[in-house]
Amino acid sequence: MSVLSDHVLEEIRELPARYPQHRSAVMPALDLAQEELGYLTPEAMSEVASALQLDPGYVEGVATFYTLFHLEPIGKHHFYVCTNLSCMLRGSGAVVERLKAQTGVREPREVSKDGLFSYEEVECLGACEYAPMCRLDHEYHYDLTPARIDSLVNDCRLPRRYQSTIAAGDSEGETPSPLGGAISGRSARERAVLDAPGAQGRGEGATQPSPIKRPRTPRKKKAPDA
Repeated sequence: MSVLSDHVLEEIRELPARYPQHRSAVMPALDLAQEELGYLTPEAMSEVASALQLDPGYVEGVATFYTLFHLEPIGKHHFYVCTNLSCMLRGSGAVVERLKAQTGVREPREVSKDGLFSYEEVECLGACEYAPMCRLDHEYHYDLTPARIDSLVNDCRLPRRYQSTIAAGDSEGETPSPLGGAISGRSARERAVLDAPGAQGRGEGATQPSPIKRPRTPRKKKAPDA
């Protein structure tokens, strides 16, 4: 029996036509599989290889090379926290410690007892200007503080019905993220809809992540006095 649903396998089979080289479809195909299952099992990687008509060893090699692919279970809400130089100098250590305290996770890739949370420290997410930052459920969160982590964790714990209520009246301030995700700066109540089950998925009830806050404009240097 297939571990991937028929509609995901069909999406994977359609991917090669979008790329000049057949193998270029491997990463988006693995992303589809991981999005459905939560992590990549050997069976899932084998089905991806079969759907793309590629060698299973090649597909597994790609999956094991990139850290955004997970080969073991992770929490329903997975935090990628940048701890590289810029974020470290602006307090990412305190952010990580608060995240661990709020979720009960003691070390990277450990899953919380309720199955909701896991985290890992990453080298760079490409937005040093807005440090410290993290990625959570396909969204990027900038200028993090321990209090902001409290808000994000609490949002993830909100019941689905409460999230849906917020979603009904929450539609303003949309701004695309330069990193390909959404930019978040709203309050816990306003942001709750973004973590509703299916918010980043496909099929019935799926919605697009709602971007929130326009990034601040970098300050311009003063012109030298004439």
